[in-house]
Amino acid sequence: GIRPVMGTGDHKATGLAVARSLGIARDGDLAVDGRELEAMPEQDLRHDLDRISVFARVHPAQKLRIVEAFQAKGNVVAMTGDGVNDAPALARADVGVAMGITGTEVAKGAAKIVIADDNFATIVSAVEEGRLVYRNLKKVILFLFATSIDEVVVLLGALFFGYPLPLAAVQILWINIVTEGVLTVNLVMEGPEGNEMNRPPIPRDEPLITRGMVTRMLGMVAASVAATLGYFVWRLSTGAPLELVRSETFTVLAVCQWFNVLNCRSEQQSVLGLSLFKNGWLLGGLILGNLLQVLVIYTEPMNRIFHTVPIPLFNFFLIGAVASVVLWVEETRKFF
Repeated sequence: GIRPVMGTGDHKATGLAVARSLGIARDGDLAVDGRELEAMPEQDLRHDLDRISVFARVHPAQKLRIVEAFQAKGNVVAMTGDGVNDAPALARADVGVAMGITGTEVAKGAAKIVIADDNFATIVSAVEEGRLVYRNLKKVILFLFATSIDEVVVLLGALFFGYPLPLAAVQILWINIVTEGVLTVNLVMEGPEGNEMNRPPIPRDEPLITRGMVTRMLGMVAASVAATLGYFVWRLSTGAPLELVRSETFTVLAVCQWFNVLNCRSEQQSVLGLSLFKNGWLLGGLILGNLLQVLVIYTEPMNRIFHTVPIPLFNFFLIGAVASVVLWVEETRKFF
């Protein structure tokens, strides 16, 4: 989704030959030198921009004009340079990129990014890293929204249908601070999925929460609410004590959050194909979350603070199976 265009001090025939050998110039593309550019009306320049792959022997004002012409067509423009004469264009570009070794102080000051090793391949790595950071940010937003909305819907659903509250206030606090807290930052540490550079750039006007994210969020919330509230209603119907049912429902919701964080690791790739060992932070967070949940359920001091009681061992496995509905709903969406 990125189109490189060459600006060179060489003759335009030399620049075009190099651009073709690098795959920058396609069949039918043009090379324009500074003199031709000077005589070219603005309308003609913008019309031909998609076909011009090489600008040769251009002076500083023309570099600035080229950047502005691309921007006028709605493009996001990155400009690389190292000299004083590159400074105006570096400052005007959406992303000015200066060379760290051969670049002048003026060029570095005008740029937004400085490439420390003067290697153009580093720019590709920087783009990949930027896309990874943005993607991981959206994963965290999806996780936080999904795991906050389901709590609200579970509580409102129980009240609407005339049931007692399925969670104590202190248990909700535990879910928000502890269960989610040991996973949120860890999700930001997710590594690349491998297809970052095969996807088009994010449009500058794309909202942070897209329609696709909302669809995923609704599916994850619906599955979590169905598992949690459904388990609560079923266990009450069996005549189990309310304190035990609340402890089990509290654990169902916590396990749903664990499955949801796994769901959020990738929009398209199955969780079953993603190794947890690729993100040691997330693995550590899940292990810590499990240990803390065991403490809050099976230790007497925590029972008093969080209004919990020990859960029979068989029910613990049953809770895992019920909460896994969250995983299978999202896996079905990914499959299709």
